[in-house]
Amino acid sequence: MKLSERLAAAEGGPAAAPRLAPEPGRAAHAAPPNLLKAPAPMERPRTPIAAPTFEEQTDAHRSAGPQAVDVFAALKQRAATALFERMGGRFNDSALTEDDLRSSAREELTRIIDAEQVPLSGEERLRLVQDVADDVLGYGPLQRLLDDSAVTEIMVNGMDQIYVERHGKLTLTESRFSSEDHLRKVIERIVSKVGRRIDESSPLVDARLEDGSRVNAVIPPLAVGGSSLTIRKFSKVPLTVQNLIEFGTLTPEMAELLDACVKAKLNIIVSGGTGTGKTTLLNVLSSFLPHDERIVTIEDAVELQIQQRHVVRLESRPPNTEGKGEVTIRELLRNSLRMRPDRIVVGEVRGGESLDMLQAMNTGHDGSLSTVHSNSPRDAVARLETLVLMAGMDLPLRAIREQIASAVNLIIQISRLRDGSRRITHVTEVQGMEGDIVTLQDAFVFDYSAGVDAHGRFLGKPVPTGIRPRFIDRFEDFGIHVSPAVFAAPLAPAGRQ
Repeated sequence: MKLSERLAAAEGGPAAAPRLAPEPGRAAHAAPPNLLKAPAPMERPRTPIAAPTFEEQTDAHRSAGPQAVDVFAALKQRAATALFERMGGRFNDSALTEDDLRSSAREELTRIIDAEQVPLSGEERLRLVQDVADDVLGYGPLQRLLDDSAVTEIMVNGMDQIYVERHGKLTLTESRFSSEDHLRKVIERIVSKVGRRIDESSPLVDARLEDGSRVNAVIPPLAVGGSSLTIRKFSKVPLTVQNLIEFGTLTPEMAELLDACVKAKLNIIVSGGTGTGKTTLLNVLSSFLPHDERIVTIEDAVELQIQQRHVVRLESRPPNTEGKGEVTIRELLRNSLRMRPDRIVVGEVRGGESLDMLQAMNTGHDGSLSTVHSNSPRDAVARLETLVLMAGMDLPLRAIREQIASAVNLIIQISRLRDGSRRITHVTEVQGMEGDIVTLQDAFVFDYSAGVDAHGRFLGKPVPTGIRPRFIDRFEDFGIHVSPAVFAAPLAPAGRQ
């Protein structure tokens, strides 16, 4: 018997006793009494049937009709309600760790399900306990996706449509919420943990999970087809430069150069599109920072995983229900200048704070790091110009460009290629001004001419252009030595004649 049939039978639902349809032309109430009962089943020899897999159970459960779904949902709801009654105040006990709370809840759930006396196999029982625990203590159907290390992004388009990104590719999952109300409760649980709110008066919010994963939620009336939720996951163990080398994001020679640039206090901008890995690369660059320097990080939602000990982390704050109390990135950036920072790390500049960041870079706070959305190093310069204009200062364009040329030393462009991989495509030096133009010079560029393999993956890698950057002279002032081979252009790059 299928899981749905056993659940329905335990509930006394329609699956417990099949019914006969009335004969054509005769009303159901006019049927003879003996037709109102199901005929006794014929005795047949019973043969052992292999237990269905969970996927088969899930498919059978979903295809069994609304009655089976209601019975299973009712069982989960009763178990969750009983768990709340038994656990009581232990859910809010700060003395209990998350692991202790989950362990206690699982033990109680096992007793509750045993008391239900529903015919379930061992696998079904474990799955039911997991589902209820995820609903009560976690984030419902999203919990397994969050625990899956291969999933890098989760996109909920509605209660019954959840996409994930694995290895740069999007796939539709079988997970789904039981209702729109269920999805809303999970969203509210996420945002409430970081002191944010979401309702009809404030229908969109940016938040984060405990591990730093970025969350964006939009609910009706802005989300017309139902609530939408996007979670960009971050690795629980921060990626290292060696990981990026193994992924092909950068080369050992490029890693040596970037290490020297950070230690020589060059001002660096990481440029890239959405989801290209700018924050991950910024984390790796921050790992090169000396441990004896004071670092101040400024972000909209805390995402950076700085490994040094002497770190002050600042996070912006949205306005409250009365529209007051907002603290912007720009205010935090201005305040950080009074905190005696050796390095200022801004998660991303997307507004007028770019002017304050450039001024900080030009007034003794060398070695600052930040990211900006753009598709190329030249576009990054143009975007910085636009962002400075958003500060509301009536500055001539030449003055803005001079600020950029004197403040920014290096632009690192990272891109997500069509094979799903994330690669550094440019390492570009900002050399200064020629007339009214900011001059740029590439030190590394990605070699697209190498082609792709049989699986569509790019075979190329970032290669040096052979041009020695001007900031090499600054390395000597800091006593930093970089191998001349770092800038040696290959004689015959792959795919070239």
